[in-house]
Amino acid sequence: MKRFGMLGAAGFVAPRHMKAIRETGNELVAACDPYDGVGVLDRYFPDCRFFTEVERFDRHLEKLRRRSGDQPVEYISICSPNYLHDAHCRLALRVHAHALCEKPLVISPWNLDQLLQLEQEYGRRIYTVLQLRLHPAVQALKAELAARAGGERMDVELTYITRRGPWYHHSWKGDPEKSGSLPMNIGIHFFDLLLWLFGPVERSAVHLQDDRRVAGTLELPGARVRWFLSVAYEDLPEASRARGQHALRALTLGDQAFDFSTGFDDLHTRVYEDVLAGGGFGVDDARASIALVHQIRNTPTTHAGTDGHPLLR
Repeated sequence: MKRFGMLGAAGFVAPRHMKAIRETGNELVAACDPYDGVGVLDRYFPDCRFFTEVERFDRHLEKLRRRSGDQPVEYISICSPNYLHDAHCRLALRVHAHALCEKPLVISPWNLDQLLQLEQEYGRRIYTVLQLRLHPAVQALKAELAARAGGERMDVELTYITRRGPWYHHSWKGDPEKSGSLPMNIGIHFFDLLLWLFGPVERSAVHLQDDRRVAGTLELPGARVRWFLSVAYEDLPEASRARGQHALRALTLGDQAFDFSTGFDDLHTRVYEDVLAGGGFGVDDARASIALVHQIRNTPTTHAGTDGHPLLR
């Protein structure tokens, strides 16, 4: 059994990490968040020590590491706001724990090199959550693409629409300096998916970018991609709204459609199983998608013409 700590225990994604820790037979022994509404701990780990100050959390972990007879924390799950991820990874390494960090690992790509250096200094790993790579439909698609004998680029269309209310824009998620912008906050794992499936970026264009929607195109060695990301409920298809669905995650390859709107609930558990079995995705795995999203954020928009995503019309 492995012992975990957690930063960002009151966050939206934290319960998925708590569930994954429990379902893999491990224990969460210490958690931290400035917000103290963490009753969810009672559902998963009622005996977990809780701190509202990261300094006291840090001190507690250091005490567990140094004091004879105590068992140190071996992993720290990082569910804090995006702009704190790299700092919290550094904290994990300082207390000689591996870091298992939510996406994005960092906001600015140049911070990745420092994390690699710190891994070498402390002899610990930094893992990142690239859960879509472990989705059964994605893995089947990866195998299918690998079996193809070259050929022309595929025409690919990515659509991700997930409802977010006014709160989103008043929180850190709506602040580009803290979230890294809309494509970083909700799109990073989809961009990672596209690059993982079809290869590195050859050309990128942005056709729309505001605080609710972002859209553009990519040319990759294996695909021409039209992509659209949105947090606007009205962008959901009428059929999705009629079924009470709040999100649409769709990938179309030519006339073949993949709907990832379901099958997300257990992916964090798969991530933990992968890491604990000696696999996992590290700093270099995250590099290409973070660099792409940073580029998108700083690219002026251009007219889509006939190349844009259909929802732009």
